[in-house]
Amino acid sequence: MKDNSMLDLERKIEKTIYKATLALDENNWSAWFELCDETFTYAITSFSPEINKKMTYFSGDKKELIGLMDMLPKHNTDHSPLHRHTSVYSIDISDDGKSATAVSSVTIYQNMLDGINSHLDSGESRLFVIGKYVDEFSIVNGVPRFTNRETKLDNRRLDKGSHWPL
Repeated sequence: MKDNSMLDLERKIEKTIYKATLALDENNWSAWFELCDETFTYAITSFSPEINKKMTYFSGDKKELIGLMDMLPKHNTDHSPLHRHTSVYSIDISDDGKSATAVSSVTIYQNMLDGINSHLDSGESRLFVIGKYVDEFSIVNGVPRFTNRETKLDNRRLDKGSHWPL
């Protein structure tokens, strides 16, 4: 049986994952980056059975992500908001309590603002992608911070809006 300190730490990690979801939904990049360690790396991947290989759509560190988020408003981007539904499946804390891993399911919906796709009307929502978050954390003084997130998509085709962190 887990002791209370481990259960408290699991709950903090779970809350950190959900805080990240809210920050991403709100495009609040600074709040998301506050949850991340300076060594944070991020990737969006998928597996292609046709070529029997893992495909990487994006891979970068925190500095690269901050630069990307600063540049995106200056580009012609799809502003249809993404909404994530995240469910934490598992959290594994190291024996020394200094690191952890977590796996969560994620389903991302997109609310179409401009009827960009001919088969969807403005204001209609559609399923954008599904997959899993595979997260790694460092834990310092009882505070978990993301050190790595891999968004492993079941989808193999990304549409407009996919340049935003998922």
